[in-house]
Amino acid sequence: MSKREPNAGLARLISEAGWTHAQLARQTNAVGTETGTPFRYDESAVTHWLNGTVPRDAARRCILEALRRKLNRHVTYIEAGFPLPKGDHPATADDTVEGVIELGRQDMDPSRRGVLGAGLFSVALTIPGWQDVVGRLEAFGTGRVTRIGMPEVRTVIDMTTKVSELDDQFGGRHARPMAAAFMVNTVAGYLRADAPEDVRKAMLSAASDLLYLTGYMAVDEGLHGLAQRYYVKALELAGAADDHLTYCTTLRGMSVQAVDLGHSARAMELAEAAAAASPKAGPRMQAFLAGQQAHAAAQIGDRSRSLRYIREAEAAMDRAESRGKVFGSYDPSALNYHISQVRYELGDAHGAVEALQQSDRLLYDIYRRTRVRQRTYLAERQFEIGHLEAACTTWHQALDDYPMVQSGRADDRMRTMVRMIKPHTRNAHARALYDRARTTLPASLH
Repeated sequence: MSKREPNAGLARLISEAGWTHAQLARQTNAVGTETGTPFRYDESAVTHWLNGTVPRDAARRCILEALRRKLNRHVTYIEAGFPLPKGDHPATADDTVEGVIELGRQDMDPSRRGVLGAGLFSVALTIPGWQDVVGRLEAFGTGRVTRIGMPEVRTVIDMTTKVSELDDQFGGRHARPMAAAFMVNTVAGYLRADAPEDVRKAMLSAASDLLYLTGYMAVDEGLHGLAQRYYVKALELAGAADDHLTYCTTLRGMSVQAVDLGHSARAMELAEAAAAASPKAGPRMQAFLAGQQAHAAAQIGDRSRSLRYIREAEAAMDRAESRGKVFGSYDPSALNYHISQVRYELGDAHGAVEALQQSDRLLYDIYRRTRVRQRTYLAERQFEIGHLEAACTTWHQALDDYPMVQSGRADDRMRTMVRMIKPHTRNAHARALYDRARTTLPASLH
């Protein structure tokens, strides 16, 4: 490549994709925008790449991801005729604990924020199946001086609960680095310590749950590549712990991430994998999984399957609620959110509004971050069906809580609010909302 030799590898991939040069440029730009590094490439840039010009690191990542999404398979740097990014090395760490430590250390360091943010959501990410990760307990060495018991397991569980509460109330922007530091400084040591088998499995399970939560908070911040890495580690530890619940919960979380990014087929695959991996799930878990299957099916346009799954979720929720309410678990508010998403994807905007209103009424007060997001979605749906004044009222309610929430997804919804309302400021309600937004929101959002 140093002699500007033509890039035959990239040419083959473009041909396989059936794309023109302009199409590759547009898709690369789209991936770049998704990751916060927008490009303005056109077909002339692609011509230069084919003639041997090497795109910069960030562009190469986006080119490969665009091709992966089109071809629905993994595409390597070598296959595309590109050198590896500087300082990038193929993953060779077989030691899961070392991988967790490295991941957490990167996340703890504020100076790496830009690097982490550049990580791409990959539709070609290899997801370890249950049989791939179950029984990996022997991979965690013993013979250390330190010995742990159930009190240490309880420490991890309690810390995860506290971090989750902070995330629910204030968003994950500040809570995630705290979770990462706890993983590196405390949990990693516990994973390497001697312990009876039951304690070791319980610790692996607790650590897996913490990794899942940390990945979820990374999604909330828009760090989708980082979130996928956390999720994969959570799957590995869940398998080592023989913990079906966290394994399935993590797969469902990955499906939620994919569906929110518009990767419908991948979201459906992950939702189906989560359901298939939970043969003994209780009714609340069944509702939890079926609700996500319904949303993913609706997004790919499979109306009959989506409605069947939502009926299954409703029936399972009825069984679960008859056994008693469980705070902090999948509940009727979450189910109504899924019903709303299904209705919206299937073209019933009015029904989507009704279900979101019901979800809002049933939502526990502690879930402030969720309340902000769902109220902005509700306002957007109200706006779309022509209920401008009702939408402004709902957006005002979201703004009441927004200053206490540190969330990338909440920021995105507020940015959307400003964009939607700005052309309508001749209306007194819209003008009042717009003026309030300008004084309440950071300048970057308006």
